[in-house]
Amino acid sequence: MRQKNIRVIHYGLGPIGSLIARIVAERPGLEIVGAIDIAPDKVGRDVGEVIGLERELGVIVSADAAATLRSAKADIAIHTVGSYLERETPRLKAVIEAGTSVVSTCEELAYPQFKHPQIAAELNALAREHGVTVLGSGVNPGFIQDTIAVVLSGICRDIRHIRVYRRVDTGERRENLQRKAGAGLTVDEFRAQATAGGVHVGLTQSLQAIAEAIGWKLDRVEETVEPVVAEETVRSQFFVVQPGQVKGLHQMARGWRGGEEVLTLDLLMYIGLAEPEDTVIIEGTRPLEMRIKGVHGDSATAAIVVNAIPRVLNAPPGLVTMTNLPVVSATLCDVRTKVVG
Repeated sequence: MRQKNIRVIHYGLGPIGSLIARIVAERPGLEIVGAIDIAPDKVGRDVGEVIGLERELGVIVSADAAATLRSAKADIAIHTVGSYLERETPRLKAVIEAGTSVVSTCEELAYPQFKHPQIAAELNALAREHGVTVLGSGVNPGFIQDTIAVVLSGICRDIRHIRVYRRVDTGERRENLQRKAGAGLTVDEFRAQATAGGVHVGLTQSLQAIAEAIGWKLDRVEETVEPVVAEETVRSQFFVVQPGQVKGLHQMARGWRGGEEVLTLDLLMYIGLAEPEDTVIIEGTRPLEMRIKGVHGDSATAAIVVNAIPRVLNAPPGLVTMTNLPVVSATLCDVRTKVVG
């Protein structure tokens, strides 16, 4: 068993970053040694106060990422800043160059080889040079519409088609996700936002992660996103959506192989969706179907990021994905007992 606590830096303390930090603060064997955020109402305050604990942790939130990374000498950084890899690459490289492994909620980092192969190669080489490991994770991408399908495929002799459906009531989620799903926009505003890339990110990354894991090379990939329009007034904590306005989205990613559609990921999320659930269907000689209820995306993302820490620290240096790591399980013990060396 490792003797010293695992030293953790939190890079970003928004709603998800703060939720993750609260779990880390309570998990035996983990120690918060640094916190980075640029929000004026957080800088200079104790991280325990910022994340809503009833006690101070003796760590002050800093806007100076370089100084914090240099002084904290952390084992791992939890990066929860943005969804788009090109924007986050300088921050990720700075963490890697500080000799610190990374678990990030950046959706495009879940499988960066698809959209950003050059950045993926650079991050992989840099991580190997500095002897650290880099992972993009979360509930989706990272678990529901990729890892679960890959794990379930392990009992299949053959596969003709994999379909994964996710149904989410965004009214139970944070404001930023409701905004990403288009809540309160007109249809024209939604389409402009979608064209600019301001909607849910990660579905094509999940598609490619599944294909790589099971050994399929896709000939063609398509992604579509359409608004879900309210027929009556719907409300959440953050939005009142009038009839004719957008209350959410319907997004699909589809992959073809040999002229046949073989992968279908279907994401429907809007305020007031009646029956949230996740479904994985695998068509083959012995068809399989799995239905899951009760996955709350924000809490699930926070949990899987923390639970992935020992897997990342035990992995060889480089860029890894959720589908090529050992399966992440809950780590409800002293995390040090799960880390080799």
